[in-house]
Formats: sequence, C-alpha cells, structure tokens
Amino acid sequence: MATEVDLSEYIIAPDPGAARLTRAVEGVDQNGEVSRISVVEERPLTIFLNSQEIVTAMTIGDYPEYLALGFLRNQGMLRPDDEITRVDYDDDLETVVVRTARETSYEDKLKKKTRTSGCAVGTVFGDMMEGLEGVRLPQVQVRTSWLYDLAAKINRTPSLYLQAGAIHGTVLCRESRPLVYMEDVGRHNAVDKIAGWMLSEGETAGDKILYTTGRLTSEMVIKTAMMGIPVLASRSGFTAWGVEIAREVGLTLIGRMRGQRFVCLSGEDRLLRDVDPATVPVEDRKHRRKSANGS
Repeated sequence: MATEVDLSEYIIAPDPGAARLTRAVEGVDQNGEVSRISVVEERPLTIFLNSQEIVTAMTIGDYPEYLALGFLRNQGMLRPDDEITRVDYDDDLETVVVRTARETSYEDKLKKKTRTSGCAVGTVFGDMMEGLEGVRLPQVQVRTSWLYDLAAKINRTPSLYLQAGAIHGTVLCRESRPLVYMEDVGRHNAVDKIAGWMLSEGETAGDKILYTTGRLTSEMVIKTAMMGIPVLASRSGFTAWGVEIAREVGLTLIGRMRGQRFVCLSGEDRLLRDVDPATVPVEDRKHRRKSANGS
C-alpha cells in the first residue's frame, strides 16, 4: 500500500501544522520521564444570527464562518431560500455574525434544547426530528471499491487526528475522491463545517458520501439526512436510534470500516460489491487511525 496521499484530490485538506490548532505541553510518562506532546487547542466561538445570540460552541478555531453557516443550516434556522447578506467573523471577540435579508427570531426554538451524544457536548435546538418528515434520500448505488479507496486515502492523510488525537474528522467525498476534510473536537462541529462549505459554495449533495471518524449516532444520521447526503460511513460503530432513522429516510449507513471489513446496517441493497475484500490491502499500522484500537 502506498504511504503517501495525493492531497491535490482535496479541495480542502487538513493542515495539522497550522498555527493555533495545537500546543506543545510537557508531562511525565509511566517511567517518570518528561514527555513533550502536541495537544489540540479548544476555544469558544459564539454564533449570532442577525442580532440574536444562538450558541457558544467549543471548537479548534479553524473555518469559523463555515461552522456558523453549517450549524445554523443544520438546526433549521437558515432556510434553503434564505439570502445570506454577510458573514462577519471577529477573531478578538471570538464571534461570527450571520446576516440574512429575512428577519429572524428563534426565541421559542432556543428554549427547547437537546444535549446530544456528540463529543464536546453537542446541542440540538427544537425537536430533533423536526424537518425529517417526508425526507427520502436519493437511492444511489455505492461501489464497495469506492469505500475501500476512500478509507485508504483518508487514513493516510496527514491530520490533527493522527498527530494529536482527541479530535474527530469528517470528509465530504464523491465516489472514491475525498473532497473536503474538516476536523474538530466534536464530530458535530466537523459536520457543520462541511455543511457550511456546501452552503457557501452551492455544492450539490445527492452524489456525495460523508465519511466520519466518529460513532454513527442519531445526531450524525439526522444531520447527514438534513444535508441531503445519501451515504454515511464511519470507522466506528452504530447506535440503535441512528440505524432506525437511517432506515426510515433511506440513508445508506456503513460502519466499522477497518481494512477489509465493514458492516452495512441500512441500504445494503444499494451496495455494488465490485471488489473482493481479500484483495484489499491490510492497513499499515503506521497509518492506522486511533479508533482502530477501540478509542
């Protein structure tokens, strides 16, 4: 298996060496020796929709505009036909203000919060199932060769996940090509950045695959379905409610993707098994993601 990844395939790739994303910290290891490691930064970002403060998210701090747009879109606070007039980010105040031509007020929606299972304590406002009624995703065929290719490429892509851990990655893909790779301390933030990029660029969803390093929970399934993406894949496992919702909306749900193995719990009839798993190379331990060890 090749050890290098052609990053030119990506529109946005991780930049683990970017300033402010990590910090070197000294500790003591099991032998009492000083150990210096790189740890991921966390900082608050307060999101406003017009004049209303919506939420303060803990994030690594990159792509704040995409995070704000995606969060508001995935919460149903930005409508598909909304005209976004400006997005203003203030680094000193750690705020993003999204401005729309439409007047907005979500006092009632903000009163109803659901804490999700997402790392960094995700929050969903209003009814978690609101907006899913009537959603039926495109019934697209998925080649298993795409899944194996994507897993191999993504696992070998330099990232904060591989460098420092304690972080989740989410990748927007088309067939076997990874397009946009976002990372954050919470998988919900990483997905929202993807959603924000898609909204900003007017990117279509019906031909995409969403790959995540995190668990396939109800929140992940709902956000993927709300974005209109028909395939969700992960190295990690499933929750029962996530599987139920995926089957209800027609989402192809694939988990436990490690090396030659995977499990499909929704949309198996849409899989085209065009490669023999025995011919797929075993993961190189050097590039094996931390979740492969059960974390």
